[in-house]
Amino acid sequence: MKILCVNAGSSSLKFQVYEMPEKKVLINGYIEKIGEEDCFWTIKINGEKIESKRFLKDHKEAAEVLIEELLKHKVVESLDEIKGVGHRVLHGGEKYANSVIITDQVIKDIVDNTKLGPLHHPGNLAGIKAMAKELPNTPMVAVFDTAFHQTMPKENFIYPVPYEWYKNYGVRKYGFHGTSHKYITTEMKKRLNKDDVNLIICHIGSGSSIACVKNGACYDTTMGLTPLDGLMMGTRSGSIDPSIIEYVCKEANMSVSEVTNILNKKSGFLGVCGKADCRDVEELYEKGDEQAILAYQMYTNRVAKYIAEYYLELDGKVDAIVFTAGVGENGPMFRSKVLRRLNAIGIYEDTTSNNKIARFLTEREGKISTDESSVDVIVLPTDEEAMIVEDTYELVK
Repeated sequence: MKILCVNAGSSSLKFQVYEMPEKKVLINGYIEKIGEEDCFWTIKINGEKIESKRFLKDHKEAAEVLIEELLKHKVVESLDEIKGVGHRVLHGGEKYANSVIITDQVIKDIVDNTKLGPLHHPGNLAGIKAMAKELPNTPMVAVFDTAFHQTMPKENFIYPVPYEWYKNYGVRKYGFHGTSHKYITTEMKKRLNKDDVNLIICHIGSGSSIACVKNGACYDTTMGLTPLDGLMMGTRSGSIDPSIIEYVCKEANMSVSEVTNILNKKSGFLGVCGKADCRDVEELYEKGDEQAILAYQMYTNRVAKYIAEYYLELDGKVDAIVFTAGVGENGPMFRSKVLRRLNAIGIYEDTTSNNKIARFLTEREGKISTDESSVDVIVLPTDEEAMIVEDTYELVK
């Protein structure tokens, strides 16, 4: 059975086709800068990388290109071979704790939740609409980024604000990167051969979040009502004093929307040292750049702080701390600096192992803590697309 996985952003569309149940990737592609003159896309098939470019005005035209590529490269002879389409959707609110077949009601709910995911939902909806037009008879599935975190107990998701805000407006912690956290939890259950795992999962990339998994389910997480909360990130501030917003609005004569946009797109690494990519920050750090050193210390300190917090939430009964995603998987320097901060709770770096693990090094995964450490620290690559495809396959078969 062939399953198509679609991840549509505001100006991008990623896709992969899997042969299921083997989970064999037949093709993957990434269409970028939709709506801009320099729009281009990259296809990977049979070990070959193919780049193309032309102006695509919207997601409808991007979906047409997607279909063209599938037929041109004979991934399918007919579109009828695609038996399901899985879509990543940012926000399911409180209603969706699992992936679901997309119906008119599901689309309405996604539209209604756009107020909670204004940066992501327009692209998500455009991708769903475009693929529905190209494959009108193929069932589609929504895989929500928030679903995994719906097991959090109320004391961990309610904010200390007027309770009416929760009842009337849905103000609460939702959490994100749920598809990644679910994938890592599922993998660790298999590897440890137990369902009631206690984990601290560090999904660290341009966007970052940490999940506290207790007895195999999400117990707490760092992102909140939106992905802006929690850790310092590439361009996001993470948690700050909320009074800063009103203060800067008055001092700089800005609107709340303008300040919020800066907190989302011009803060974090970018705001402190002028570079958003962790690799660029590390390069400046090595050259002794004071702002880069400051930014890096802030970044690693906050990751270590949340790991320590969740270690206490789990009463020290932690089966593993897992680093995943772009920086987590490929940043030996980052991981080393975090682990040094965790010596106080008996966690120590195995420097030799840590320095071997990254996409560009000899190993992709493995244990990076010493045998004497109180908790095993593991690097494990995530695979959100595989999780989306698996949920889609289970629902449509």
